[in-house]
Amino acid sequence: MKIDFVNFTPIPALIGGIVIGLAVVLFFYSTGRLAGVSGIANNALTKNTNRATNLLFLIGLISGPIFYQVFISSDIPYIINNNTLILIIGGLLVGIGTQIGMGCTSGHGVCGISRFSVRSIIATISFIFSGVIVVYLMNILGLN
Repeated sequence: MKIDFVNFTPIPALIGGIVIGLAVVLFFYSTGRLAGVSGIANNALTKNTNRATNLLFLIGLISGPIFYQVFISSDIPYIINNNTLILIIGGLLVGIGTQIGMGCTSGHGVCGISRFSVRSIIATISFIFSGVIVVYLMNILGLN
């Protein structure tokens, strides 16, 4: 296995992790709720309670990277699969999975594990294991 040293960025990743952790703590202490993105998105669309808070959270999630790219660094390397069908299928599978798993990767991985939730630990292990299998299969099939 080779490490991609061009994209190996441990310091920015550490800083990003700290910022995410602080945001989760701030959101919890200011609202009394966990910061799971799928739950917030679902509640913003389906429930009348806390709709403004949920929408502001989602707007911040979307506008944060845009703000960073416009005002801090316009050189953000990223690769998005240009196969629309794969993006649609992947998005649908993620949506279905968050409903079946009663939460998303951010909710289980960041909020659940920090609370020592056994369900979240098992879910996060399942997410990672599934991701490894999908990447392996996509590499074998030449879909990467």
